Amino acid sequence: MRKFQPNILHGALTGLLLTIPLIGLFFVANQLAGTPYVPFDLFEWLARILPGDLVVFGIDTMVKILTFFNLSIREASKPAEILLALGQFTAIGVVVCAIFYFVLRRWEKIRKNYFVGMILGVLAGIIFLLISFQIGKYSVAAEISALWILLLFILWGVCMQWVYQKLSPAEAPEAAAGEAGFEMQQIDRRRFLVMLGGASAAITVIGAGLGSLIDTEPAQTAAGGEGEAIDVNEPEPQTVTLPERPGAVEPVAGTRDEYTPLEDHYRIDINLSPPEIDGATWRLPIQGLVNNPLTLDLNDFCQQRFGEPMHLFVTLACISNNIAGDLVSTTRWTGVPLQRILDEAGPLISARHLLIEAGDGFYESVPLELIRSDERIMLAYMWDGKPLQPEHGFPLRIYIPDRYGMKQPKWITSFELSAVDQPGYWVERGWDRTAQMKATSVIDVAATDEVIERGGQQYIPIGGIARAGARGISKVEVQVDDGDWQEAQLRTPLSELTWVLWRFDWPFEAGEHTFTVRCYDGEGEMQIAESHPPRPFGATGLHDVDVNV
Repeated sequence: MRKFQPNILHGALTGLLLTIPLIGLFFVANQLAGTPYVPFDLFEWLARILPGDLVVFGIDTMVKILTFFNLSIREASKPAEILLALGQFTAIGVVVCAIFYFVLRRWEKIRKNYFVGMILGVLAGIIFLLISFQIGKYSVAAEISALWILLLFILWGVCMQWVYQKLSPAEAPEAAAGEAGFEMQQIDRRRFLVMLGGASAAITVIGAGLGSLIDTEPAQTAAGGEGEAIDVNEPEPQTVTLPERPGAVEPVAGTRDEYTPLEDHYRIDINLSPPEIDGATWRLPIQGLVNNPLTLDLNDFCQQRFGEPMHLFVTLACISNNIAGDLVSTTRWTGVPLQRILDEAGPLISARHLLIEAGDGFYESVPLELIRSDERIMLAYMWDGKPLQPEHGFPLRIYIPDRYGMKQPKWITSFELSAVDQPGYWVERGWDRTAQMKATSVIDVAATDEVIERGGQQYIPIGGIARAGARGISKVEVQVDDGDWQEAQLRTPLSELTWVLWRFDWPFEAGEHTFTVRCYDGEGEMQIAESHPPRPFGATGLHDVDVNV
């Protein structure tokens, strides 16, 4: 008699065919009822517990791959992370099932006991529900979420064992006539695997389709929220009008927009999906070394408890942005100066730092000395004249002039005044503690199809941006090939906190040319010319482009 038993390759294939629809079922339930989306929770949990160097290596590798394929970091980074998260979860399912089949193949007593598959499912379910609960992104009762996760993983484990049994006929005759029967059994196994693959694909496609069609926004109470729900009177959306600047330099066609449409504003954070915080139950406790602990709600900001709001045009950049990258945007922030709020809380003399926690597990600290020295540091509740969107930090985020985005938490849930500093999330992972924005200039366009004629001379307009945080830009210069540096024209910026658009009309000269740009900040300091990657202080170096005209 010849016996056939599935091997680890069959296990890997089965793991793939069972884990993919498992992902789809988790997605549908997440969209329909707000239960945890386990693949995303696993990815975010690993990003929080893995060593900082390993996390940064992964980020750097992803950025290099996207750059190699000439993809926009702003547009492609989140989809890339999503694919990585789904691939990671699928790989775990493949490996677990392969190991499971390896054990079953060698332990005959448990091959037909479906209780073993159930135990595997329970163990996996417990591990993943603990991970999901630590991330905390669910809007239904914890008991329902736990039961759902356990049931799906139990079903997953039992199906593994069931497939093993379907692939394992007891015996096959070895006689000549029996060989044909054995081959038929082989064909039946292949047919079964094809049917299993079809069922897996159908469940996955149907699940993805249903999840995409469901248009619900489950309310979620942020970590740290407390108290009963209140009526939230959100401010009415406003029309943002750019300041008039008579005689301002005209931007070159092809230069990025001076004011970034909100839907195009870059988003970089530690989440695959943003926290959905219920504004009605959200509270901001301000505690620690204060004379008057406070608990604020959204109305305290929107209804001007702390006086008239501040409106600032701001350019925000990510510290991981390359010199000419697109992780930089400009919009109008509306909020309350943090000085006013701390004045009401009354910090004790021993207080030195403001420790900030966010609803996504992010944390950062701000020196009180910095807050006292700059009234522009604000808690913002509106962007572009609209209440903050969930992906951009609803209900509250902080703005600190002259700092990269890594120092500016979103989805804020608690403040604590402390005598001791606490390194921020990215500082603990090897990035710069201060994260001051570097002076940077970029060539956006050499408009070879927009030739200008003036005084019998043809000119090609060159345009781009320059920024230096809150220090402003005093001068931009352009070099053509190895020639002298020539000063460009600067467009009056939207504010002292935004980038500056510049243009340089270059006298046309046919051939291949290299254009290089450099800038000086408002204090007259030239940007750092030496090239350095973003980590850990922010990218430096001069940007150049080669043009054939």
